[in-house]
Amino acid sequence: MTTQDQTVITVAATVNAPIDIVWKAWTNPSDIKKWNAASDDWHTPIAENDLRPGGKFSSRMEAKDGSFGFDFDGTYDEVITNELINYTLGDQRKVKITFEKNTDGVKITESFDAENTNPIEMQKAGWQAILDNFKKYVESSRSF
Repeated sequence: MTTQDQTVITVAATVNAPIDIVWKAWTNPSDIKKWNAASDDWHTPIAENDLRPGGKFSSRMEAKDGSFGFDFDGTYDEVITNELINYTLGDQRKVKITFEKNTDGVKITESFDAENTNPIEMQKAGWQAILDNFKKYVESSRSF
């Protein structure tokens, strides 16, 4: 599929926290391991992050019962601290994440190229669930 016929999915959430805290929790591997799951029966036991253009990231996402797992990885194309992250996944799909300060905290918007294996609604629901889990983690965390 070429880029011009690629379906782009967008999810968003507003996190009630200062931008510095949101950015740290989003990009710090020890934090990523705590929030990067779509449901309570999944987890991320390994996360690595070299947050710079050309830098690579990787998260190992697994069912807690060990029945399934996969690596989510890619390379950063553009990073503007507290504002923007653009990256290319290992399968060449593109992802754009914006961090926008507002009166309610920080609005995070993720737009990503859909993959061709799972239905669009399933992909959207999964990414939204992870984003909602991030929001819950940051807003309930006492470690910041």
